[in-house]
Amino acid sequence: MQISVSSTLTVYHDGQFWVGLVEHVEDGKHSVARIVFGVEPSNEEILQFVVSGWERLAFFGDKEPDKPKLAKNPKRRQRDAAKALKQPAMSTKAQQALADQREAAKRNTTHERSQKRADEAEARFARRAEKRKQKHRGH
Repeated sequence: MQISVSSTLTVYHDGQFWVGLVEHVEDGKHSVARIVFGVEPSNEEILQFVVSGWERLAFFGDKEPDKPKLAKNPKRRQRDAAKALKQPAMSTKAQQALADQREAAKRNTTHERSQKRADEAEARFARRAEKRKQKHRGH
């Protein structure tokens, strides 16, 4: 059994920050992670990130990737590589995965906020009930 793994790190400037986009394809599943570098990273900083920070990445998305056609002709491969370099930094799958990730984080934050609010209301009610109980006892 052979497992195919492919990872691509693309560093680009989004108008405000330098951002790294990692697209990872493993066993037919496409996932993506986004890293904000801030200032323009040097080659050494990128290498240091790949060596030490790679395991901290939170990949998102499990979509089936498009099957690339493997050209055996070296000139065709060269043209395909040049065509890939002319394309924008983010693929549409990566954009969709990042949008899904933002939506999931938003839902999670909303749920946590409502849970915290409910817990605080329950604690306030418990304090009021205890206070009423103490007053009823004449203390």
